[in-house]
Amino acid sequence: MLTEWDPIGVSDIPEAQDEYDAYAGTVFGMLTNQTASVDAIAQYLFKFATEHMELSYPELAERCDKAVKAIAELQSGR
Repeated sequence: MLTEWDPIGVSDIPEAQDEYDAYAGTVFGMLTNQTASVDAIAQYLFKFATEHMELSYPELAERCDKAVKAIAELQSGR
């Protein structure tokens, strides 16, 4: 998840490799339990980034969509 969804730009910092672990667990749970669509998960990431991290930049929604689609493809084995 760190390579696809890195809204605060910490992917190159070794000490921050676990920065998004809490979000990854929730997203993985939503995917494996099939409790949410890919769009709903992308919205979850976007909401978390904007409301909890207080981020706002033009490509944030696109990054959220891209990250969830990549994770879904890994999970489905495509």
